[in-house]
This record gives sequence, C-alpha cells and structure tokens, in this order.
Amino acid sequence: MRFLRPVDLAREHGISTQAVRNYEQDGCLPPADRTESGYRAYTAVHAAALRAYLALLPAHGYAVSGQVMRALNTGDADAALTAIDRGHAQSLRDRETLDTVEVALADLAPSAGSAPRPPTGTKGFSVGELAHRLGVTAATLRNWERAGILVPRREPLSGRRSYSADDLRDAELTLLLRRGGHRLDRIRTIVEQIRTAGGTQALHAALGDWRKALTTRGLAMLSASVEVARYVELLGIDAPWAARSAGRQRPVRDAEATPPSHPPSHPRSPSACPLFPGS
Repeated sequence: MRFLRPVDLAREHGISTQAVRNYEQDGCLPPADRTESGYRAYTAVHAAALRAYLALLPAHGYAVSGQVMRALNTGDADAALTAIDRGHAQSLRDRETLDTVEVALADLAPSAGSAPRPPTGTKGFSVGELAHRLGVTAATLRNWERAGILVPRREPLSGRRSYSADDLRDAELTLLLRRGGHRLDRIRTIVEQIRTAGGTQALHAALGDWRKALTTRGLAMLSASVEVARYVELLGIDAPWAARSAGRQRPVRDAEATPPSHPPSHPRSPSACPLFPGS
C-alpha cells in the first residue's frame, strides 16, 4: 500500500499541511495511521476524503460540509445524505423564490384599480393587519422601518402607523428578498429605486446576481456529488470507515510512508470549483 504524508495531500490542492491536519482533527478526514516514529500516514482514502470535502465547501458551506464528512467517516451515510438533501431542497426553494420575485416585478407599479387595498372603511393597514397578511411579526415590520425600507404614515391623533397599498407592495417584496438572503441595506436601495418612477434597475440587477449565484452553487453541487460518490465508493456503503479501521492495528514503518519524489500527476485546486458567495 502506498502511504502519503500531509504535504502530499496539501500539495494537490495548494493548501497548507496544517490545514490538512486541522481537517483530520475536525473529523472531515478519517483518522490517519501513525508510523513507528509517530508521523501521520495517509492513504488514497484520505486523499479522496479531502477532495470530497473541498468540493463540498463551495456547494454547501463549511458547516454542512463538515457535517457530511463527519457522518460518512463514522459510517452514518443516512445523516450525510440528509444534510446534502437539505441543501438541494434549499436551492430549489431559492429558485422558486426568485421566480416569484421576477413575477412580482411585473406588478411593481400596479394600476389604481388592481393595487391591493387596505381593509374596507380604513385609510390604511395597521401594523397587526400587515403583519398578519405577510405572516411576519410586528417587530419585523418595525425593524424594516428602522432600516429605511418601510415608511408608514402616522395617524395624526393616535400616532399609529398606517400602511398604504404601496407600503404593502414594498413589504411583500422585502419579504421575498429576505428569503433570498439579501441584506436589509441592499433591499432598502432596491425599494428606494422602485419608489422612483422607472427606477427598477437595482431590482433587475439583484435578481440577475441572485440567479447567477444559484447557477454557480448548482454547478458546485454537481461537482461535489461526483467527489462524494467516489469517496463513498472507496469506503463501501456496507463497510463504514469506523468498522473497517477498527481492525487495523499494524503500525506503519517509516519506509512505507515515504512518497515518490514527484508531485501528484493530476493536481486539483479547490479554486477549480465554482464558488458560492457567502459560503
């Protein structure tokens, strides 16, 4: 069996040997055997694990990627697949949200006859009425107001907030964009543009960037699936790593841990995988 040093795994991806050791310590790589001198002796299984983990990062982020690898390394394939499934489900929800926002874009300046109207007999929506319509809390609406997104009118006598049909439009759009992960300051810019006649450029740009990010993440998920599948194949779905490694007690001789002098013939950089912003 050919054994690898931390530097061999690190060189393939352009990362530090300390990063490799940290990944093992965090459970993202299976435990390595030790030589008689105490040095780590990695194998092709560890190299595949590192490829899988680095491919998962741009697709699912650090937390989920670590969760997937730790599950696989302890033989819990179901937990790993569940975490991956959640990521795909979230991506689908994001795409559906984006489609909804794009449809809503066509209705940003509704005619007076088609615009949503406040309850009959009132001059506007109250905080409670608007919160109920959107399925959010009144505190959320006040937070959006503090961020400059909503600008409700105040009743002259009571001082209570009164939300118009335009406020409802802005609030619905804010809710959709928040679900898509946009920051409040970015949403404020979009809403301010919308309030200006013909000022939808910011929204169009945000939707375009959002779709590009979803496409990039989707492609990263495909790349990650390939590497994870290869790693699972090496582990054996019916032979978890923990069960197989329990019987390996033989110490590795230093001579066995000496890798060939040449670098890997097919280096793979994690930068080759598309990055998902904010991962």
